[in-house]
Formats: sequence, C-alpha cells, structure tokens
Amino acid sequence: MEDYEKLASDLLEWIRHTIPWLENRSPENTMQAMQQKLEDFRDYRRLHKPPKVQEKCQLEINFNTLQTKLRLSNRPAFMPSEGKMVSDINNAWGSLEQAEKGYEEWLLNEIRRLERLDHLAEKFRQKAAIHEAWSNGKEDMLMAKDFETVTLSEVKAILKKHEAFESDLAAHQDRVEQIAAIAQELNELDYWDSPSVNERCQKICDQWDNLGGLTQKRRDALERTEKLLETIDQLYLEYAKRAAPFNNWMEGAMEDLQDTFIVHTIEEIQGLITAHEQFKATLPEADRERQAILGIHNEVSKIVQTYHVNMAGSNPYTTIAPQDINSKWEKVRHLVPQRDHALIEENARQQSNERLRKQFATQANVIGPWIQTKMEEIGRISIEMHGTLEDQLNHLRQYERSIVNYKPKIDQLEGDHQLIQEALIFDNKHTNYTMEHIRVGWEQLLTTIARTINEIENQVLTRDAKGISQDQMNEFRASFNHFDRDHAGSLGAEEFKACLISLGYDIGNDAQKRTGMMDSDDFKACLISMGYNLSEAEFGRIMNIVDPNNMGVVTFQAFLDFMSRETTDTDTADQVMASFKVLAGDKNYITAEELRRELPPDQAEYCIARMAPYTGPDAVPGSLDYMSFSTALYGESDL
Repeated sequence: MEDYEKLASDLLEWIRHTIPWLENRSPENTMQAMQQKLEDFRDYRRLHKPPKVQEKCQLEINFNTLQTKLRLSNRPAFMPSEGKMVSDINNAWGSLEQAEKGYEEWLLNEIRRLERLDHLAEKFRQKAAIHEAWSNGKEDMLMAKDFETVTLSEVKAILKKHEAFESDLAAHQDRVEQIAAIAQELNELDYWDSPSVNERCQKICDQWDNLGGLTQKRRDALERTEKLLETIDQLYLEYAKRAAPFNNWMEGAMEDLQDTFIVHTIEEIQGLITAHEQFKATLPEADRERQAILGIHNEVSKIVQTYHVNMAGSNPYTTIAPQDINSKWEKVRHLVPQRDHALIEENARQQSNERLRKQFATQANVIGPWIQTKMEEIGRISIEMHGTLEDQLNHLRQYERSIVNYKPKIDQLEGDHQLIQEALIFDNKHTNYTMEHIRVGWEQLLTTIARTINEIENQVLTRDAKGISQDQMNEFRASFNHFDRDHAGSLGAEEFKACLISLGYDIGNDAQKRTGMMDSDDFKACLISMGYNLSEAEFGRIMNIVDPNNMGVVTFQAFLDFMSRETTDTDTADQVMASFKVLAGDKNYITAEELRRELPPDQAEYCIARMAPYTGPDAVPGSLDYMSFSTALYGESDL
C-alpha cells in the first residue's frame, strides 16, 4: 500500500507537471524552434511517456493485486488517499492524453503555419523586390519637365510614351494588391516580422499612391501642354496662311509703287491715277489685315507668357516674321506719297503735252487742207485750158507768191512740232496730220508749183520754137486731159496708146494681150477698127522717146514734145545718119579723129562718149557706130 501511494503520488506529480508543458501554446518565431518543440514532443513520447505508461499499468496491477490479497485475507479493502484512486489516476491520465493530443495538433498546425508564413514572407520579399526594382526612378521620370521645351509632335510622342507607361502602371496594380494581400495574410497569421513587412508594404503602397498621383499630374501637364501647343500650332498655321498672301501683296504693292511708268496721253495718266486712288482705298483694309496678322502673333506671345510655355524654335510654317511685315508695311506707306507726287507731276506734264497737241492740231488741221486745196487748184490750172499759156503762167505765179507768203505759218507749226518733240509726244488724236505729212505736202506744193510753172514756161518755149498755134496747143491739152482719167497729170502706157489712136495712130490689134487702164471691150473694138497700121515695136519706140527713164508714165511736156516733133519739120534719124556718113567719107563707121576734126569740141566729145564701137566686117581699131547712135538719139533704140 505504501508502494502504491508512493507510485501514485509520483505518477500524479509527473502528470501534473507534464500537462502544463503540453498545454503551453506559446508559438515560436522560427521553423527551427518549432521543429525543436516537435522533437522534444517526440522525445517525450519516445523516452518519457513509455515508462510512465508502464508505471501506470504497474500501479493498476499492484492495486488489483493488493485488493485481491486483502479480500483473500478477509481484510478490509484498500482505500488510497484522497485523489490517488485509480480512477483519479485514470482521469489525470486522460487529461494528460487530451493535453498530449491537443499539443500534437497544435505543433503540427503551428509548423504548417510557420511554413505558410515563410512561404508568404518569401513571396512578399520577391514581389516587393520586383516592384521596388520596377518603380526605381519612376518618380523622377514622372516629375521630369522634359515636355516644356519640345514641339507639338514631340509632346505628342511623349504623351504616347506616357500612355504606354500608364498601361504598364495599370499592369502593376495587381502586383501591388498582391503584396498588400500577402502582408495582410502575414499579419493575420501573426508573422513574427510583421512590423518590417508592414513597414515595407506601407512604403510600397505610399510610393504606389504617389506614382498614381504623379502619373495623373504628368498626364494633366502633358495634355495641357499638348492643348497649348495645338492652340499655338493652329495660330502659327493661321498666321502663315494669312501672312504669306499679305506679304506677297505688300511685295507686289512695293513693286507697283516703284514701277516706272511711261504714258503718252491724259487718259493713260488718269487711268494710273484712278488705279492708284483705288489702291489707296484698299490701304485701311490692308492695315486691318496686318493688325489681325500681328494680333495672331501677339496671341501666341500672350499664351507663352501666361502659361510659361518654353517654345522650341519659331513658326514652322513660315519664315515671315512680324518685323518683316511691319518693315514692308512702313515701306509701302512711305512709297505711297512718292507715287502721288510722281503721278501729279506726270499729270501736269501730260496736261502740258495735251495743250501742245491741241495747239499743233489746230494749226495742222488748217495747213494740211490748205496745202491739199492749193495742190488741187494748181492741178486744175495746169490741165484746164482757160486763156493763153501766159495767162496760166501769171495765174500760177500769183499762187506761188501766196504760197511763199504762207511760209511763216509753216515755220510756226515747225516751232510747235519742235516743242512736241522735246516733250517726247509721239501721237496726236486731235489731228491726222503729222509734221512729216505737212513737210512732205509743203515740199510737194513747192515742187508742184515750181514744176507746173516750169512746164508752162517750157510749153511757151515749145510753142514759140515749133510754131504751134494756140488751137493746136488746146487740142493737145484736150486729148491729154481726156485720157488722163485720174487727173494725175500723166498718162500710163495704155492711156498714151489710146491718146495716140484718138489722134490718128494705129497700134495694131493685139490689144487682147495687153493690160492697162483702158480695158473696155467696146473701146478696144473701136481702136482695132481704125485704119492705121502702127506696129507694136513702133509704139515701143515712141514710149522710149516720151518715157526715157522707163517710169511707165508720160507727162504732158513729154507728150507735147512728141506731138510738136511729129507735127513740125525736124531732123530724122535717117537725116542724121546721112550727115554722119558724109563726115565719115561714105563709110559705115566714123573715127574719133574725124569727129574732132569736123565738129565743135563739145559736140565731138559728146558723140565720142556715147557712140558704141563699130562691130561690122569692115571695122578698124577705134571705129565708132554712128548708125546706132543716130537711132538712139531719136528714140528708135537704146543709147
């Protein structure tokens, strides 16, 4: 019984001592410490508990054996001390078993918890390290002011890059949330190093919030800068679109204002003045356009100053600066009064020129018709048969004196023309007469009056020398005038031919092959029906006489000479040839010595100079052909 008491007391003491150890749930911070507890628990089960199990079993055996012996000895049953009954021991042992079971479950759960914590902590550290590496420098990048001195295209590129960063930032949102979730779980699992985890997590979250704020702030700044640069770009573009044509207008205006002008009439200078006044009327509108263009530039400057925009470069759409516009505008304003002055001076000059034109035209319009009238009157005198030749001559000389007395007016017109030339006036709408026309007309008038007087004088000489009566003279003049249908004072070849026919000559009937002024078939038939038979060659000979210069016309004087020769007794070519033949000693040629011997010196030299060399079979050196000379002398061949 003493052994039982002692054994029971020891066992209960061990149980009371062991249960608090098994009920101790103080967690360890490391897996190693928990594994040490697990190892201690295993030692307890392997080393400490088995002997106690054996003691408990032995205690029960001893108690049963003792009770059996006492019953067999009829002795009273053994009653252990209070609290040391077998049931008490079993209850205590049960509590031990219960504590042991709870302790084992706690150890396993705690080990699993520490394993989870270690895994989570490692995961936290890895994710935190990755995030920290990614976020390194991001705050500096987001706070950079790299967009303040860039162009619109560059800020758009930066904005695109920022949008890409925002996408990257959004992608990292999950990692930050995972980090926070892991930290929360570590806290919930009572991770021993939770303060450092929480501190690191808080730092990451704070940085994340800061990155979000900086990102939004940078986006706002970029969008604001983009909007400002777009506004400036639109203003730049509008400035360029309006500055270019305005600049071209100013350059054209300067060119026009400096352009030299050459005008010759009042209308031309008035047209220039009108155009200039119209141009000046556009200047206020042009000035408003200039101010509007400069206002666009000032708007850009205002935006730059208000929003502190650091512009990169100048207007990309144009090289025309406001200073250029103002400079050219001032030049235009300076050139306008200069142009006014030049136009006023030119207008005064043209007014003066116009007075000169009218002054010249007033005289020329009188002198020109006067000359024409005098020409016609002289022509009528020369062809009309009023009075004798002496009466006509006196009448013409009166005209000559009146013409000479008119010379001062011509000189006055010349003076006016000189002023016109000095003024470089090239046309005159007030008259169709030019000074050259007046000069030519005046010279023709002087020549005509002199020639007509000379013709009348020659007619008088011819009349007196040939013994032509006044009636014959009138007949010759009437015939000549009849066929001078254009009153030109001369006859064409056909007119002369018709005149000869009317006087009794017959030119042959091949008129159909000839052309001339007399193209009437009836008149031709009349000519052909005449009874004369003069060959065409004979008519050619006559034309050579009356038109020795082959001008194609026959003057009245030549006509008169011919008719006087035909109607009076004169030497013929045959008579002259007969005379030369006597001088030549009946030879067919004559020598220069014979001519100088027989004729006066001047006549001899005249003949020698004009006689062709004789080419007959009996020719001698120096022989001259007097036959061809005589024929040519009377118009029967070329001299």
